[in-house]
Amino acid sequence: MTSTRAIKVLGIGGSLRDGSQSERALHVALRAAEDAGAEVSAITGSALTLPFYDAGIPDRTPQARELVEAVRQADGIIVVSPGYHGALSGLVKNALDYVEDLRSDARPYLDGRGVGLIAVAHGWQAAVTTLDQLRTIAHALRGWPTPMGGAVNSSEVKFDEAGGASEEKVVRNLRLIGRQVTEFAQARWSS
Repeated sequence: MTSTRAIKVLGIGGSLRDGSQSERALHVALRAAEDAGAEVSAITGSALTLPFYDAGIPDRTPQARELVEAVRQADGIIVVSPGYHGALSGLVKNALDYVEDLRSDARPYLDGRGVGLIAVAHGWQAAVTTLDQLRTIAHALRGWPTPMGGAVNSSEVKFDEAGGASEEKVVRNLRLIGRQVTEFAQARWSS
């Protein structure tokens, strides 16, 4: 890779509900990554409806192959999960389990990639515990969580369709996450 190659940032997450608060949060961070010079893409909602991950079964659905290949090609990842009962969603966890298919790659798992993490939940406790779990998973997958993580309490903050939120500070924090993922990838591949 050279510094002239575009940095690719992949967003993963949201919920099965189109236009969910978690999906809108993801797009705020991805727009900032794009503004920082990255090519961005996202796999969200129903595109994450995958069979339960099983390392013992080598066959993958087309959607699972697309997810694994998108992660393989990504220089940075932004993961957003709703917080359900104090934990990340099964939808997002199962998608992250598919990263195991990269175990034999030259760049295994999320090795060498900046990983921005955002949790959106109806309450602070679930948002914070979900963010903590996402950080633990990113570390286990050899990713580099960004210094800024996002815990969003959706009972206090609402995202709009235009890419804003009722709290400007939240938008600034999510944009910082997107920039940090991009800047980490740019620094890593420019040397």
